[in-house]
Amino acid sequence: MAELDGERYRPLVPDLRGHGTKAHVRPITFDACVRDVLAQAPPDFALCGYSFGGRLAQHVALAAPERVTRLVLVATTAGLDDPVQRAARARADAELADAIEGLSAEAFAERWMAQPVFAGTSDEATRPWRQDLLRNEPAALAEGLRALGPGTMEPVWDRLSELTMPVTVVVGERDARFGEIAERYRAALPAVSVVTIPGAGHGVPREAPQELAAVLNGP
Repeated sequence: MAELDGERYRPLVPDLRGHGTKAHVRPITFDACVRDVLAQAPPDFALCGYSFGGRLAQHVALAAPERVTRLVLVATTAGLDDPVQRAARARADAELADAIEGLSAEAFAERWMAQPVFAGTSDEATRPWRQDLLRNEPAALAEGLRALGPGTMEPVWDRLSELTMPVTVVVGERDARFGEIAERYRAALPAVSVVTIPGAGHGVPREAPQELAAVLNGP
């Protein structure tokens, strides 16, 4: 946030249900989270979402396209549109939720950061990330994972044409999986801009905050 253009942006970073200060807000559903974001946002706003936040951001933009002036999607997806893959992911997320539910915040943070998708994250980026993870209650995060994981999300690839605002897709150079997904966005949205951050992996906001802020401060 410190890198954003203060004359252009007044950053709002709301916790989502099951996370941080909203750990105990229920029900945890996509629709409820969408309503929360729209209730906290000004009448017109630029919207940036990372990973799960990017999945939710697309639902927000589709729910109120007249209010979103710009959409920036960072290392995310419009969902799993293969029913077999979605069911398999739902089972995997449920197993992970069961595994983290009884952990302490410290043990959860260590387990979450050890996932292969985050391999290569620098020590400098890891320290503040860990502190942010410690704000959460693992039991609430487990409930959120069951309700909001990729296996639960209804895919929106076939609705992306409804997005009329400028869309920027950001991906880290080392994030091969989401690099492929970024190309799918390029095919689905004729006016989309795809930006690859050199040297970054999946944790773009942590690993390259200045570079990501430069994208947000741009057109």
